[in-house]
Amino acid sequence: MLRLSSCCRFASTAARTSYFPARVKVTARGHMYKKWSSTMAAISPILTVQPTRGLVDEKIMVVVKNLPQCFAVTLHSLLYSEGKDYWEAFGNYTSDDKGTVTVSQDASVGGTYEGTEPMGLLWSMQPVPGSRPGLRLRKMNVLTPMVVHISVYSGHVTEGFSKQSPLATVDIERWYLAPGVRRIDIRENGVKGTLFIPPGTKALFCPDRNTQLCITALIVIDTFKLLDRFTPGSTKLYIEVYRMHYLQRNKLQIYSALLTSILLPFCVSGPGPFPGVLDLWGGGGGLVEYRSGLLASHGFVSMALEYLSSEISASNVDDKYFEPRCCVCVSGSHVQPVNKSLSEFFSKFTADMNSSRWDDEGRLIVRDITVPIPTEPGEKVDVGRIKCPVILIVGEDDQSWATVESAEDITQMMRAAGNEHLLTTFRYPGAGHLIEPPYTPHVRASNFKKQNTRDKVVMLWGGFLKLHADAQEDSWEKILCFLQHHLYPRQDSVSQAKL
Repeated sequence: MLRLSSCCRFASTAARTSYFPARVKVTARGHMYKKWSSTMAAISPILTVQPTRGLVDEKIMVVVKNLPQCFAVTLHSLLYSEGKDYWEAFGNYTSDDKGTVTVSQDASVGGTYEGTEPMGLLWSMQPVPGSRPGLRLRKMNVLTPMVVHISVYSGHVTEGFSKQSPLATVDIERWYLAPGVRRIDIRENGVKGTLFIPPGTKALFCPDRNTQLCITALIVIDTFKLLDRFTPGSTKLYIEVYRMHYLQRNKLQIYSALLTSILLPFCVSGPGPFPGVLDLWGGGGGLVEYRSGLLASHGFVSMALEYLSSEISASNVDDKYFEPRCCVCVSGSHVQPVNKSLSEFFSKFTADMNSSRWDDEGRLIVRDITVPIPTEPGEKVDVGRIKCPVILIVGEDDQSWATVESAEDITQMMRAAGNEHLLTTFRYPGAGHLIEPPYTPHVRASNFKKQNTRDKVVMLWGGFLKLHADAQEDSWEKILCFLQHHLYPRQDSVSQAKL
């Protein structure tokens, strides 16, 4: 498990301490409260959270000591988001005969989660009552942490936390970037992205400007479009001192600053070389960095690429410049027109929106657009041509994309082509479309802008809280193991970053 040094010099962002007020509701246990009030002057609860500074995929240990025996308390977490909204989670506990509550061992008897859930105070977060509708918690500035206030309250509280004074509070920082990870903006010749480099590679230079580097891994969301045309040896990256330089030909060539073993002679110092990952998000577009930053914190050079935006027209994106060693597809489908640009694809997608439907709460369900899976070869990617290992991460309650049906059809196509041995599928019952890094709060639906029209809708993503949280934790572990297995071929030959 990766840990962040307590002495690392990151600037922390203090969260606000008040939020949407609500009515106080506390479980009544009169004799216990009398006992507590009479001993409060002599006994003060001790709340500890370890680590207080760590990566977002790192587990925390929450313990409350120095309580009376069998005493009812509520543990509460509060986060003030970049969107200026408050998110909270809470669990109701009863201390043991030693006056202790250990979240990793004791069961919550009520709250936003129940049972023994060591990370329930994070993954079960939801907007506080009275918040704006359709919210989704995403970290856009990875250079600052998410600051979470962990507090303990007297009694089994279910609402109105802002009206009470906590018995104790501890602030923790959750980071997507480990100490030493470098973030580099890429804005050249129409290419827009962000490169994250793990600690260790202090300077990069290339005496031969024609040195060729190849993509080692590809992570995609929603679509298999970019797996359709792998051209060996077609990805070229030219490195100059401390900066990246890209070439542009007839169409935009999507490059990734992917440092493979060929870079070893050019690393001035440090434990590298590091394998590289190109991180592509889905139809929402924009530059999303947090997963790439987290991958770099685990020892992978990662580039988050913005390939769908108002500045980068989808019609300019060519998809034939990839030759990865492996690919991870999260909540994806291969159903899309072949030999057509992404602009044409989205035009067709918009036209097919007539096949979508709305649920009783006015939330858009678009998964029906690709069901049934077409049989015409020109309507879906020829996955039989894939020559690298692939894993599919599939949520069986995905309401945004027909991922279950797509995974089954992909399996049949690759079996017929003789390359099924390259495919591994992980299916998660009760998980929805938005399968994020571990402990990310799940939202079943959220606000969304259509890519072509930019119309605002509430999109139904699917997923059930506990099952989705389990899927996020398990799939992330499998993704990291998959990348390490295929990108670090010999553990004794490559030294990984030590954070």
